[in-house]
Amino acid sequence: MDLVFSEDQIERYSRHIILQQVGGEGQKKLLKSSALVIGAGGLGSPALLYLAAAGVGKLGVVDMDTVELSNLQRQIIHRTDDLRRKKVFSAEEAITRLNPDCQVEAISERLTMDNVRDIIRSYDVALDGSDNFPTRFLVADCCRFENIALVSAATLRFEGQLMTMLPGKGNPCYRCYIPEPPPSDLVLNCQEAGVLGAVVGVMGTLQAVEALKILLGLSRLFSHRMLIYDALDGSFRTLKRSPDPNCPLCGDNPSITDLVEYDPHCTIASSRRES
Repeated sequence: MDLVFSEDQIERYSRHIILQQVGGEGQKKLLKSSALVIGAGGLGSPALLYLAAAGVGKLGVVDMDTVELSNLQRQIIHRTDDLRRKKVFSAEEAITRLNPDCQVEAISERLTMDNVRDIIRSYDVALDGSDNFPTRFLVADCCRFENIALVSAATLRFEGQLMTMLPGKGNPCYRCYIPEPPPSDLVLNCQEAGVLGAVVGVMGTLQAVEALKILLGLSRLFSHRMLIYDALDGSFRTLKRSPDPNCPLCGDNPSITDLVEYDPHCTIASSRRES
């Protein structure tokens, strides 16, 4: 049965409906679609708010942490009153208050090799806002195996980067960019190096834009490009990305044929690789 807009929905989404590239049919498509956001932190906060505002019908949010005072400099979906509260429930409340059209699945647990497939496969697109390489690789590999588009972003200090991984042959995967996680002692994080809060907001918002384009079937995605943002000089630049024939996941002779789980030190904790 075709979805019929209520009068409130026509007013709420009017700026979308008048867009030629969206229109009424596109807005109905968004209301019937779903997106999973991994991490209710600096990247996930603006992504979740804009996806909810856009009318994405189902939003999943995965995060096992609680809100801390140091989060509030950039994690804008949470408030001071949410301190020590589970992030997924704080995010769920904010989304519901913003747009009751959105159904929220709050998943307060760590993604592992045992649960990631069941969580991801029920969504149309995934957005990775995690802050560690083990989770990034687990999510990216799973999305590849489950044929689900993934929008990934990362930030540090005054810089950010974004890229999209589409399923299917001919589209570069995350491992075409980084074949294996770097050792943890070589990787700085925001807690050690710092990050300008608004920079994280820029990149999380761009993730939402990219996800909405995917859900609407629009073109010119960052599937074969990487977007790099430098806040200090106010520049955006893109780098070309291509499939790597030697990629261990999607190359001509892949060595990774199922999920691999890394420990916090970025060494293999467990895997289901075929011998």
